[in-house]
Amino acid sequence: IKNNPEFSGFLGDSKEILKVKNQIINIAKNNQPVLLLGETGTGKTTIAKIIHNLSQRVGNPFVSESIPNLPDQLASSILFGNTEGAYTDAKHRQGLFKAANKGTLFLDEVGFASFSIQGLLLTVIENGIIRTVGKDKEESVDVRLIFATNSDLSSMRKQGLLREDFYQRISTYCLHLPPLRDHISDLPKLAESFLQEYNKELHKYSLEKMMNYTWPGNIRELQNCIRRAATFCQNQVITPDYIELDY
Repeated sequence: IKNNPEFSGFLGDSKEILKVKNQIINIAKNNQPVLLLGETGTGKTTIAKIIHNLSQRVGNPFVSESIPNLPDQLASSILFGNTEGAYTDAKHRQGLFKAANKGTLFLDEVGFASFSIQGLLLTVIENGIIRTVGKDKEESVDVRLIFATNSDLSSMRKQGLLREDFYQRISTYCLHLPPLRDHISDLPKLAESFLQEYNKELHKYSLEKMMNYTWPGNIRELQNCIRRAATFCQNQVITPDYIELDY
């Protein structure tokens, strides 16, 4: 794991991160849907790409889309494509599933999927068949699906906002990405990595200040903090006053 180049964008050697890395290696070997669970900024998109790159689908397309970008009235066209003239002013659209054929389709923020979109996706998961809008003939596609969310899907199921059959099909392989505060021992290595392009280093008290913060925005917040400090600090060593945290 430590020498695997695919993990160069997913740093950390805490037990929490090593557990995730081992799970990724095992999950990448099969073609079942994957559900990535974690707070905002924990690296879900990065993990999705690593799973793709470690799978037999590497070299084939990796396509990414966020569920909130799929309005119900256009979801079928965006997912499955449409022919020219399929509806008023419609131009030919390939669709996400055809674009990702033989590869991986990463759908982020699945907690925003309406019942209609859940139904569309469930059909493809179960039989690998899609129908382009404007065509009568169905087509087979070979796409590995990876879903991600920071929503509480268990709560959504209880509230009736998530179809039980859809949840069961996407959650066979759940991967929980820990928040940065739960593997804070990895922060020095992460910070050092983000600082490389600036050729700067952190003062020991700057690092101490960062180690005692909870990082609600997780790794993304850490990266932004480092960028901001490195940009405004004119010295090679970044002192604590340049470390701006949202207490």
